[in-house]
Amino acid sequence: MAAASDAAPDSDSPLLGIAELSQMSCTDFSEFKESLKALRLIDDKIIYKLNTSVPTDSFKHEVDAEASCRDLYSQLNKVYKVRDDAIKKCIGEVSDKVKELREQKNKDPDNFDILRSLRKEQTSLRLMQGELSVEEVVKQRSFKVFNERCWKAYKPSDS
Repeated sequence: MAAASDAAPDSDSPLLGIAELSQMSCTDFSEFKESLKALRLIDDKIIYKLNTSVPTDSFKHEVDAEASCRDLYSQLNKVYKVRDDAIKKCIGEVSDKVKELREQKNKDPDNFDILRSLRKEQTSLRLMQGELSVEEVVKQRSFKVFNERCWKAYKPSDS
């Protein structure tokens, strides 16, 4: 029975992935990516969510498409803010670490352990900064799909 767990949850559900934030690690890029993957579930399931919440013409009298689209739009905006804040928080933490390691390297330029750590943190920083670009692409794709299905029922005022 694959029923209940496959269904797209409602507004403040785990679909938003908020619980992942408490486990998000800014020190390990692999863990950071896994947390983002969980936070991006709503984008991965947007077509399913739209198919189950926005009625076809023959069923439009049975479902409130405007309310469904408004709720989904609200969920999207909430999760985008959460993800954006999480990515920027990690970028800030890793930037501070890079700054600290640069200062250590300037004091001890021959220490290869510091140099290795600095390179590792700089790589993590670049990868995390790249996630901001990925986030924009994911966001645009989801809003495009949203607008294609909800344009008749709901027009957001801030899009």
